[in-house]
Amino acid sequence: MSKTMNVAMIGGGFMGKAHAMAYAAMPMFFWPAPALPIRKVVVDMSDELAEDARARFGFEEASSDWRAAVSRDDIDVVDICTPNNVHAEIAIAAAKVGKHVICEKPLARTVDEARAMAEAVKSSGVVNMVAFNYRRTPAVALAKKFIDEGRIGQILNFRGTYLQDWSADPDGPLYDFTDAAQPWVDQIAGG
Repeated sequence: MSKTMNVAMIGGGFMGKAHAMAYAAMPMFFWPAPALPIRKVVVDMSDELAEDARARFGFEEASSDWRAAVSRDDIDVVDICTPNNVHAEIAIAAAKVGKHVICEKPLARTVDEARAMAEAVKSSGVVNMVAFNYRRTPAVALAKKFIDEGRIGQILNFRGTYLQDWSADPDGPLYDFTDAAQPWVDQIAGG
């Protein structure tokens, strides 16, 4: 039996959906899984939104109070899928009570916020991660390998395209290319 980790996901919108799908699919991609995520509680701005996210994303419970969810003794991981103006407050609170932190990109609004977040997780000794979704995709890793091996020569220009259905949805979220693509470009080009 694998270890389990109870997840409190803060934010039930578009990115919350993506993270919930990843938790559900994780055992198919990582077997044996180092730990199985238990979708314990999802938090959103109202009880109604939280209950809707719970029902759609397979969480056991719903809440509209992120502070209460973060403070629960049965929560191991706090996954922050909120707008970035509240990332720092939630991440720092989670770290201070010993919760591991996953935070959607961009990490923070300012360098000072990012430093405060880094200090909070460091002083608490918890694991933290910024969710750069494309950083380890096989296509990106293969491109990086080809560049490192010199198989395609010196890179003078780069153009990438994400071929995903969500980007074609006229009712979908606005998308900031630099937010998602910068880590991808950085990894391929030398990071």
